Amino acid sequence: CYRENILKTAKALVEDTKLLVSGAASSQDKLAQAAQSSANTITQLAEVVKLGAASLGSDDPETQVVLINAIKDVAKALSDLIGATKGAASKPADDPSMYQLKGAAKVMVTNVTSLLKTVKAVEDEATRGTRALEATIEYIKQELTVFQSSEVPEKTSSPEESIRMTKGITMATAKAVAAGNSCRQEDVIATANLSRKAVSDMLTACKQASYHPDVSKEVRERALHFGTECTLGYLELLEHVLLV
Repeated sequence: CYRENILKTAKALVEDTKLLVSGAASSQDKLAQAAQSSANTITQLAEVVKLGAASLGSDDPETQVVLINAIKDVAKALSDLIGATKGAASKPADDPSMYQLKGAAKVMVTNVTSLLKTVKAVEDEATRGTRALEATIEYIKQELTVFQSSEVPEKTSSPEESIRMTKGITMATAKAVAAGNSCRQEDVIATANLSRKAVSDMLTACKQASYHPDVSKEVRERALHFGTECTLGYLELLEHVLLV
């Protein structure tokens, strides 16, 4: 029941995505209507996904987290898409903002597809761990793209904060190695959830610290380089666990 509702609402959201993209080249009224429609649809989708997560029962909290994370990714992608649509409104087809819009739309569709795959996998215990890991790998790749962009963070933090966040990577690495050894679905799902947060926190702290007023351009570039290298190394580890 929940799966059918999620599928139906997700399809409606994909249609809203198409309207948002085409709306950038049309009137402000059409764009506003598309934005409002997508906002209503994502609210409905979040509700049916939450009901689906609740139906799993409290004895499987890690899988519930996987589902909630999947809808959070879709909501974030929609927010970015609406922002990109506003930036591209009334601009010529070869304007850089149009390329950003197409990229945001692609991420949006990728995340909706990922959500649907996750919903399907939840019904099959044998594939839950694999799917959770695949979704986390995709999420980390998207976070890395944001990290590598020229966008300056809204706030800065101290280098100490960045160092503190690397501890989460150490813990997640140990968990990933253990999951690779045990191959138990619940261990793999827990690893996927922990990895997602650890890498995201590290990338955020690293970028914020690299833009601290006391940090030189050379040190900033080195910090951003090693943040990328750390993430790529961790992705390789997760790919190995997935292979196992």
